[in-house]
Amino acid sequence: MPGAKRHLPPSNPIGSTPINDTILSDVTPGPGETNDLAPPMKKAASNAANGEIVIPPPPSVTATQTPGGQSRDEKTPQNGTTGLETETGPSAVASVAGATTSSREGTRAVDSSLSVASCEREAVAEADTRTSKDYYFDSYSHHGIHEEMLKDEVRTRTYQMAILNNRQLFHGKTVLDVGCGTGILSMFAVQAGASHVYAVDCSSIIEQAAKIIKANDYSDRITLIQSKMEDVELPVPHVDIIISEWMGYFLLYESMLNTVLYARDKWLKPGGLILPDKAVIYLSAVEQDQIKKERIDFWENVYGFDMSALKEVALLEPVVDVVDADSVVTNAVPILNIDILTCTEEDLSFITPFQLRANRSDYIHAFVAFFECAFTRIPKPLGFSTSPHSMYTHWKQTIFYLRDAITICEGEVISGRIECRSNKKNERDLDIGLEFNFEGRRQNVNKRVEFRLR
Repeated sequence: MPGAKRHLPPSNPIGSTPINDTILSDVTPGPGETNDLAPPMKKAASNAANGEIVIPPPPSVTATQTPGGQSRDEKTPQNGTTGLETETGPSAVASVAGATTSSREGTRAVDSSLSVASCEREAVAEADTRTSKDYYFDSYSHHGIHEEMLKDEVRTRTYQMAILNNRQLFHGKTVLDVGCGTGILSMFAVQAGASHVYAVDCSSIIEQAAKIIKANDYSDRITLIQSKMEDVELPVPHVDIIISEWMGYFLLYESMLNTVLYARDKWLKPGGLILPDKAVIYLSAVEQDQIKKERIDFWENVYGFDMSALKEVALLEPVVDVVDADSVVTNAVPILNIDILTCTEEDLSFITPFQLRANRSDYIHAFVAFFECAFTRIPKPLGFSTSPHSMYTHWKQTIFYLRDAITICEGEVISGRIECRSNKKNERDLDIGLEFNFEGRRQNVNKRVEFRLR
């Protein structure tokens, strides 16, 4: 995945299990790890062939045909992050026969070998002013990104189980796949008995999805729409189910959940189903002395040259990587709990206080965030975790390195708060602030660290 420092995944990386009373995890929580979902999630968990692609025309073109539509199937961030640490005081596609409609701008069907997404044409025209926001859809055009996500068996098989083990929910239903990518979730839905799936994606990977859908004889039941979700007009008044794999690093990176919420508000019928429907972000702290030396102190002597200027930059960049479960020093606490059926965009910007208690005496070199996703509104709820104590996923964990290590004794507590909001210039980037206070037997610390995940 471009821009992400990575370890090789373990062999046979698979692990998804039924939900229990508190959390959806692949393995038993590690020592001191708090795996409780916030109350709302607990409550919900207890309740039970023609190779064409639909593309919106340029503004000057008016046409009528099948629908128009949005987003993606898999994830990779743009390179890098930035931050600042300061001292503080305390504190098919297949178009469907007969399904014709016109949107505000109109839609059109174009031979897949010649089609180019309108969003990509605009990006090319403005290449000299591009930011990571402009590259977002282009990044999902490459097959390698989708390969990594499809090979993430924890991710893919959990969706497969949630859909195929609940055929009674999908039988005869109309489904919207937001950010369909290669179309894997759409095909699961058809296997489960969906009467029709509208699969929306803005990247050109949808051209390959059209070939995949046709090769698997699903052209009459899956309509692929190349567009942004916000520009789509479907030929139906509503859908029964929305499926989407929208999660990014730190859960919220890339802001695709905003698109899912838009689709929910516009297209999901009252009482409709969203898969998945719950998600929680957790925060913990870890010891990583040797790894930090390799990543940070490396810059002090590079082939005999002093490159310490880059050490400061490297130190302040969050890293997406695998964290060894044995390096976790504290419990893990929830910092965000969302119900995708009811939450708003405003809920995705948050300020949450936290307290982390040390499970042993050790050094703390970084805070670590991970998330869990749940399918709770199905007869046998299930989900997956990206915890260091769980099976490998392509999301890994998000590591926030500290400038100086904290010396902590067993039972001592680090108190603080974490802030997260979309960047004002690029909503797909995240501004994350960590403010913490520690008064221990061996050390007192008051700091604030600010990062930008991009």
